[in-house]
Amino acid sequence: MKNIAYSILKGTFLVSDGAHKKWRLILFFSVLAIMMIASSHSADRKVHYIAKLNEEVKSLRSLYVNTRSDLMELRLESVVRGRLKEKGIIPSQTPPVKLLVTSNEY
Repeated sequence: MKNIAYSILKGTFLVSDGAHKKWRLILFFSVLAIMMIASSHSADRKVHYIAKLNEEVKSLRSLYVNTRSDLMELRLESVVRGRLKEKGIIPSQTPPVKLLVTSNEY
């Protein structure tokens, strides 16, 4: 056991007999480690992109709420009357007349 630990620390196990099998295993583990690191970076990139999209959604939602409140204010009768008064259009003094149709025949 002691000899194995010393050979690992000194690196002599890489140049001894049958080392080509060990090199293949080390290369395999290295490729797996690189693939795992790349996968982790890809997942992190996607998480950051999702967070950015969530912030954009929040921003657009607040813009929508502000625009909707502005529109509701512009639809008020008092605002419409004020804008039309500037153009010289005033509301009618006589109320509208309701027409009743009693027959469908012409």
